[in-house]
Amino acid sequence: MRAYRDVLAIGAVRNIVLLGALVRIPHFAGAVLLAVHVVETLHGSFLQAGTLAMVVTVCVAASGPWRGRLVDRFGLRATIAPAIVLGAVCWSVAPFVGYLPLLVLAGISGLYDIPVFSVVRLAIIAATTEQQRQPALALEAVSVEAAFMVGPVLGVAAALHWSTTAALLGNQMCMVLAGILLWVWNPKLRSEESADGAGLVARRAWFRVDFVALCGIAAAAVCVVSASELTFLSAVRGFGADRWLGVILAVWGLGSLLGGLLYGALRRPIPADVLLIALGVVTVPMAIAVGPLTLGITGFVAGLLCAPALTAAIDQLSRIVPEGGRGEAIGWHGAAMTLGGAFGSVLGGSMIEIGGARAGFGVAGIFGIAAGVGLALLVGMRSAPKAVTGPTLGLSVPGPDRVGAGAR
Repeated sequence: MRAYRDVLAIGAVRNIVLLGALVRIPHFAGAVLLAVHVVETLHGSFLQAGTLAMVVTVCVAASGPWRGRLVDRFGLRATIAPAIVLGAVCWSVAPFVGYLPLLVLAGISGLYDIPVFSVVRLAIIAATTEQQRQPALALEAVSVEAAFMVGPVLGVAAALHWSTTAALLGNQMCMVLAGILLWVWNPKLRSEESADGAGLVARRAWFRVDFVALCGIAAAAVCVVSASELTFLSAVRGFGADRWLGVILAVWGLGSLLGGLLYGALRRPIPADVLLIALGVVTVPMAIAVGPLTLGITGFVAGLLCAPALTAAIDQLSRIVPEGGRGEAIGWHGAAMTLGGAFGSVLGGSMIEIGGARAGFGVAGIFGIAAGVGLALLVGMRSAPKAVTGPTLGLSVPGPDRVGAGAR
């Protein structure tokens, strides 16, 4: 546990991981509350709820790269101040209006989403050395898993205890409060203090095949996870064991928590493409589960690779993108993950309709394997003549001389 002791001894890392975990809880609760609000309070259809979720997802994904660029150019406070004001205005009105105005207001707010995920990762990267970064990012991934497990439960409980209107209003105001806390705290997002806009790196210096591949790996990993999450519901219903759904999902999440902690403690990182392939391999056995017990066991094993695959991708990204471009780069990374999650839901749902839960798990796993192999081969073919040995093993990572040249 020495690696974690060293990381947690850094006050900036300790504080941003804790704050990140707290502010992500309303983020995950909000998705559930929106769906419940549309169906229960507005008496809309599940199609309308899904359409609203799709609009918000696309808007949030589109906001990542350009708002990340603003963080690189103007700093955190100037970037999130308009998002705080706009979010407060939109969500003060949205819970009280009909479906179409809610759709418009939620979309506008999504385009100016407070980039909590990107800010937390940038702050962790800035506060750590390359040797400390892997366990620090693993802790961040574990905090995301914890928030994902807690947020939806609290969202549903709030909707049951109060009206969905009050629950949605309160939840979104918590998101606004999170933005205010980030604005007041203003965590350091670069390892060295610099004037606004100084050191901004041209996109062409880092937006290359290896970067695109890492975004693709992150998107594919989230796709596998998202498709599996939906398929769990179908599998448990097929077993006639609905009451065990929460337990099985919790076991799956526990596997991801433990996997993230184990990966962060490794002395050497494992390439993201290798972890994606491994995630696909351990997802396939869930297709042959014959009951809740075997589904829980195979789900726990599959969960062990979820957090490591995502941690490795952001870790490698931080090593190939210089500081002056990391805001936009992490914005692209976040957009890829968001779209990967949306595609995973479609993929899982389609396969369940065609062949049931076995097809859902099987195709999700095969997709992860194929994506990992394909992206690794793409990078290998494009970079083989000029590959430089770096701190990771799979995707080629530029050495310090190339990173420094890009930063200058």
